[in-house]
Formats: sequence, C-alpha cells, structure tokens
Amino acid sequence: MIEQMIMAHSILVKIFLVFLLGGLFIPFVTKKNPAGFKKASFIYTMSFQALATMIAFTGLVIMAMNDFHWTLSVIVMIIVWALLMYIEIKKYKLIKVANIEDETTHKLLRGAFLKISLVQIMLVVMIVVLKIMEAKGVISLS
Repeated sequence: MIEQMIMAHSILVKIFLVFLLGGLFIPFVTKKNPAGFKKASFIYTMSFQALATMIAFTGLVIMAMNDFHWTLSVIVMIIVWALLMYIEIKKYKLIKVANIEDETTHKLLRGAFLKISLVQIMLVVMIVVLKIMEAKGVISLS
C-alpha cells in the first residue's frame, strides 16, 4: 500500500512539474490582453494550490503510513512546499492589486511572473533530484 502512495505522490509531482512548465506560456499568450493575464493568473494560482495541496496530502499519508518518521528529507520537502505556496500567493496578490491596464505595469508583471515561475520550477526540480540521489544512495538525509 505504501508503494502505491509513493507512486501517486511521484506522479503528482511530475504532473505539477508539467503544469509549472505550461505556466511559462501564460505571459506570452496574454501579451496583448491585460485582463486575460489577470484571469489566467487567477486560474493558474488556484490550480497551482490544488496540485500542491494534493502533493502535500499524499506526502502526509505516506508519513502517517510510515509511522511519522521526521527526516531531514521530509523537513526540506515541507519547507519547499510552504515556500512555493507563499511565493505563489504573493505573486497572485501582486497581480490582483496592480493596475494591469497600464502597459508598463503589465510588462513588468509578465516578466515577474516568468521569473517567479522559473524559481518555482527550480525548487521542484531540486527536490526531485535530491530525492533521486537519496533513493540511489548517493546522499543520506535520514
């Protein structure tokens, strides 16, 4: 049963990574449509939070099935999850309150969206690489 949960967790992380990569297109697709950018950002943020929460829930179930072993690896994943959520919420709040109709602001926010998305992708990839290295026995975070 635990192997199935780990597999589900792994699949969700891969789906999340593909979702993050797809999100890189939002600033380009909405280049001429500021209102569309704001709407796409809202939909993206809600989907982001849903996927991140699913990943956290499956991780929590795995931890519970594994008798709640708190390892450095688990703590790092929790910190990265919280950081991803914090960054995404701040990004959306910035887009929500900004005067997006101003072309300069719209351009600035599209650039920020892209850079923040790249940082989020980097964080997820770092965790994936860390877990692969841990599984292969290259490093130990137990």
